[in-house]
Amino acid sequence: MFFKGSRYASVETTSLLDEGGHELRYKVVRMIPDTEPRFGYAVAAADRLDTIAFEVFHDPERFWRICDANRAMWPADLTSRPGRIIGIPGSEV
Repeated sequence: MFFKGSRYASVETTSLLDEGGHELRYKVVRMIPDTEPRFGYAVAAADRLDTIAFEVFHDPERFWRICDANRAMWPADLTSRPGRIIGIPGSEV
């Protein structure tokens, strides 16, 4: 269901039955792993996390690695203030 490399690919899937007896499958809560930044990145006014991820990982869909390293629940918060230094982790999952 999730693409290879997705942060949800290894998260457990479980299910429950609704009132009509239909099985509803869902992922359990994904716990944010300890992800140490390897270097800092100064956010510019036009930056977005997908463009930063493309620049450092060569993959815009790995923006979530940056979120994990900064313990960010709202990705846009990381780029909302130009000049802010955000942590950039290694590219491994």
